[in-house]
Formats: sequence, structure tokens, C-alpha cells
Amino acid sequence: MYDYVTLELPEIVANNFPVDTTRQGIFGHSMGGHGALICALKNPGMYKSVSAFSPICNPIDCPWGKKAFSNYLGTDQKAWEEYDATHLVRKYKGPPLTLFIDQGKEDDFLKQLQLLPDRLLGAARENGVAVALRMQDGYDHSYFFIATFIEDHIKHHAQLL
Repeated sequence: MYDYVTLELPEIVANNFPVDTTRQGIFGHSMGGHGALICALKNPGMYKSVSAFSPICNPIDCPWGKKAFSNYLGTDQKAWEEYDATHLVRKYKGPPLTLFIDQGKEDDFLKQLQLLPDRLLGAARENGVAVALRMQDGYDHSYFFIATFIEDHIKHHAQLL
């Protein structure tokens, strides 16, 4: 999926639509939010904007991530770091990038310590990477949460692109 998003899809879009390939943004929700973060962090300068809803921020240290990574990447936990947004932001050396994240405070996955946005925020601060993390009262992991705040994300991308 990573190669599809970072290599194949941009080529398909560029070949079929009148776009400026130097101005790309990426966003996603949950595991897709994590994917958006790692795509931006692993490809400095490729994306001018990035945002996420309720991303899994530190999969190496949560039950979901450990299960997924062991199945997809094997047992070498050091190799997992190349697909963990918290580890990637800690060593990011690219052009300035603001990670724009919305997280519902009533998200059961947040409460179950599956998402760990505080770890991403801490690692980003250590490395001087800007993070706009908005903890939204009364919202969970649902479509309604995304529908409520998607306009803000579109405006974020429009401003940077």
C-alpha cells in the first residue's frame, strides 16, 4: 500500500489530470491517518501538507500495531521503526512540516491506549517538528467526528498547497 500511495497513485493522477505534482498533500483516518503521517515523514518535501484524524501514532507500542507489524514486517522490531510515526518524527530532517491532527477525547481506542498521540507530540517537540493536535471534547472515532471537522482539514491543505 505504501508504494501505491507514494509512487503509483501520484503517477496515475499526474498522467490523467492537470495537476501540479510539486504541490501534494495527504491525509487519512485511523490506520490511514498513520499511513498519511509516515508517508509524509519518510518522503521529506513530497507532501506540502499532512493531516490525520485519530491516527495510530506509535504502533510499535500498542497491541494493534504489534500484531499488525509482526504479521506484515516479521519479528525484527528494529525494522518496525521505519513504519512508526513516532520514531520517524523523532529523526525527521526535511523541510518544515506541520502535522495537523484531530483526536476525539471520547474515542475508545484512545482510552485503550491504541492511538498514543501524546507520544507523537513529545517526539515531534524533541525534534522541532510542529504538531497541531486538537483534542475534541465529546467526539469518538466515528464518521460523525470526521464529518464535523473535515472542513478544517481541507482548509489546512488548501492554505499550504
